[in-house]
Amino acid sequence: MTWGGIFEIEKKQAGVSLLEKESAQPSFWQDKDRAQKAISELNNLKSTVDSWTSLKRRAEEIAGLLGMMEEEDPHLLDDITRDLRDLQKGVESFKLLMVLSGPYDKHNAIFSVHPGAGGVEACDWADMLLRMYLRWMEKKGLKAQVVDIIPGGEAGIKNATLIVNGDYAYGYLKAESGVHRLVRISPFDANKRRHTSFASVDVIPEIEGTEVPVEDKDLIIETFRSSGPGGQHMQKTSSAVRITHVPTGIVVSCENDRSQFKNKESAMKVLHSRLFIVERQKQEDEIEKIRGVKEDIAWGSQIRSYVLEPYQMVKDLRTDIETSNVNAVLDGDLDMFIEGYLRKRVSVS
Repeated sequence: MTWGGIFEIEKKQAGVSLLEKESAQPSFWQDKDRAQKAISELNNLKSTVDSWTSLKRRAEEIAGLLGMMEEEDPHLLDDITRDLRDLQKGVESFKLLMVLSGPYDKHNAIFSVHPGAGGVEACDWADMLLRMYLRWMEKKGLKAQVVDIIPGGEAGIKNATLIVNGDYAYGYLKAESGVHRLVRISPFDANKRRHTSFASVDVIPEIEGTEVPVEDKDLIIETFRSSGPGGQHMQKTSSAVRITHVPTGIVVSCENDRSQFKNKESAMKVLHSRLFIVERQKQEDEIEKIRGVKEDIAWGSQIRSYVLEPYQMVKDLRTDIETSNVNAVLDGDLDMFIEGYLRKRVSVS
């Protein structure tokens, strides 16, 4: 089987043709929501097919150069070797994008960090994780918008929620959902004893309001003064917003912006996404009841261990990928863990 067959390129090309014909129909835009989804799917398929076509063309050009060599040419061989390395990197990037083929992988993400039990130690670890992910997002060109953050009493944070904007934000970050464990000499312990701390990461896709309609009568919307940083304006005006969805009891808040309207808009994005997850979980539970099987979701299970003392090691417990360069990981070098986990999911599916 060729790589093109593995990636179902012909199937994707057929999908492009079908959607192009559909979008050319006079009645295409009568159902605006359906049309927008079709256009989004068309663009995704085109991007995939174009990327594959470009890789295939580069491979054919390299093969052509090799075929034209009548005798060994060191300079030409160096060029071909360099082109082959670039091609290999391109294929690996393409394979990873094929892994990110879930229905919501291309969406923005709602990203949250929560400390586990352990007081100041856990709050400080949650803050370290937040910094680590913000560094990773910056390196990946993703834009992080802080929706809500509650500082810890002595140090760290009690929780933080971000909206992460950018292509495949959810596809990448979904690999990080779970419990993260830290072992270190506590900076808060006068006796310099070793402590173990836990914090959890929660990632869900940002969902448009049209997918999860919410009625105004089901909402309690409150405004209050911001308790976080932001200067005197945010402290003196009731710009922060708290929204309670009465039927489910879900509460979301946002106090990041000076504008009450923008804070409400951000809070509603988080609410729609969390309601979507609740509804999807209900559907999955019903399917499991029919099947008579309860699958292990492993939500909140420990996924990675970060050891600073007595030795230095970060190990992903799902893939066994590890590194002793703890400082680099805590500074946002996470691709080895994220990509390793995503590729393993495909290999075992």
